[in-house]
Amino acid sequence: MIKKLFQFISVFTFLLLFLAGGAYLYLQNYLNENISTPETLFIPKGSTKSVLSHLDKNGIKMQFFDYYLVKLYGFPQAGWIDIGVQNLTRDEFYKKLTSSKAAVKNVTLIPGETKEIFFQKLSQKFDFNISKLFASYEKFAPYPDGVIVAETYSLPMGINEEELVKHLVNNSLSEHKKLSHKLLNTYNEKEWFEKYITIASIIIKESAGDEEMPLISAVIYNRLKINMPLQMDGTLNYKYQSNTKVTPKMIREDLSPFNTYKNKGLPPHPICAVTKEAIEASINPANVNYLYFMRNISGKHDFTNSYKKHLLNIKKLKSVKK
Repeated sequence: MIKKLFQFISVFTFLLLFLAGGAYLYLQNYLNENISTPETLFIPKGSTKSVLSHLDKNGIKMQFFDYYLVKLYGFPQAGWIDIGVQNLTRDEFYKKLTSSKAAVKNVTLIPGETKEIFFQKLSQKFDFNISKLFASYEKFAPYPDGVIVAETYSLPMGINEEELVKHLVNNSLSEHKKLSHKLLNTYNEKEWFEKYITIASIIIKESAGDEEMPLISAVIYNRLKINMPLQMDGTLNYKYQSNTKVTPKMIREDLSPFNTYKNKGLPPHPICAVTKEAIEASINPANVNYLYFMRNISGKHDFTNSYKKHLLNIKKLKSVKK
């Protein structure tokens, strides 16, 4: 009986060693397996499982046991990772994943700035090919402007044009969805961009501060309600005309759908980057009956629902400037 027990233990031990040896060899081969990644890789904030799911969805194949392997190396570092090469072993990749971050430069998308001006800035600061930036934007963004959220971005050195624009657009679209669900309890991409973000982009161009935004929004809605042309200079500050002073000549000669002196209703899409405050104002205009506003000597605006009073405000400003 004892002899048979020793035989069983010996066979069982052999099997365990055999399996352990096989597992070790498999693990070694797996960790030495070559994988391909971008030279710079964005890792979102979240749990190790959510990070690995993100990697798997973005072309870096992950197995269920990778979760336990990565845990042996440490925790994934959120942000941009400087991989440096496009081909490396899994062992090398896990070390990068849990320890490395890329050198970054900050760039700010100013509220009211168009993507054309922003891309010029990116091209100069990062030595990007501006044509590739525009081509990538058309590939990933659902609207010609107003998609990328106005804020300061930390961008890694070495990222290429397509990776950069994809990151900016995808992150911004995620923010748009979150804000829409928060403010409207739903997300309809067409209504969100063609109505609310378009109105928000006009508000950004016209207002003299956050406190005026709900009032500017009210003027827009009140004019739309009575089918009155918006007649707002800011809508002509689209594309490369972002910072151009709007003149009577420009109003006469501009034949685009952004000329709200000649066209009733809203422009076809947003004209610039917007802020959360402008979006909130576009959804919640002030409860006032104003139809007109005029910048005063202090740089703020005087609002009124009377065209006669509006003309007096214009006259008052001209007399002060003389």
